[in-house]
Amino acid sequence: MKKIILQGHSTYDGAGVKLKRIFAHDHTKLTDPFLLLDHFGSDNPDDYIKGFPWHPHRGIETVTYMLGGTVEHGDNIGNAGTIGPGDIQWMTAGGGVIHQEMPKPSKGMMHGLQLWVNLPAKNKMMEPRYRGILDHEVPIVKMSGREVRVIAGAYKNVNGPVEGLVVDIEYLDVRLKKGKALSYEAKKGYTSFFYLIEGTGEFDSAKLEKAQLILFTEAGSIAIKAIEDIHCIFVTGKQLNEPVAWGGPIVMNTQQELETAFRELDEGTFIKKV
Repeated sequence: MKKIILQGHSTYDGAGVKLKRIFAHDHTKLTDPFLLLDHFGSDNPDDYIKGFPWHPHRGIETVTYMLGGTVEHGDNIGNAGTIGPGDIQWMTAGGGVIHQEMPKPSKGMMHGLQLWVNLPAKNKMMEPRYRGILDHEVPIVKMSGREVRVIAGAYKNVNGPVEGLVVDIEYLDVRLKKGKALSYEAKKGYTSFFYLIEGTGEFDSAKLEKAQLILFTEAGSIAIKAIEDIHCIFVTGKQLNEPVAWGGPIVMNTQQELETAFRELDEGTFIKKV
């Protein structure tokens, strides 16, 4: 199978949050329907405490998966709360949301992942919605030395708690003990990737180390084996094959749509009444 390994790079986002950006603007055709993957992790509050103050989104979904620490969130449609270790925030911006995500001071590690999912053209202006999934709501498939948390989609006939997906996505959190193996079937017309959070493993015979991602755009069986204990995510999604016009927190299909969105932001008409 054709495979591509991405390393990512260190950067800052929001009001000064230090993170590792695994993929973004330069890979939209390759990672379709996924737009961006960020991995943040630090035990130094200076690296994250300024957070992501109020900012807009349109045309995408953001999926925040907390592995450590807590984040307070709120948006213009009245959603507010706190997500902690093992919790997921699945936010569909649709036609427009203004929200904030602010980490809370913590003695331990502030640690998590944020994935952006592109919305199809027909759903770009859909009604915004928010889904919060708590750690205990995520089913776990346990096997000998292997553990799979099913966040979205299904694994071994166990369904994840995220329902009503706009884009057909499977999102799994996978842990393997040293020497253990699993295999996955990548479907035709889907983009699939593993991102290694901890450890070292073999993915379709390619060696992957911590903070590396391996991407597959073709159908076939993907075998993974833990060289040492590993923790990774497996994500797969149906390709949209649509043009991408990307401007900061807003992703549309044409430059004109992008210009309209920013003009509406300036004019105060960005948020649509439903």
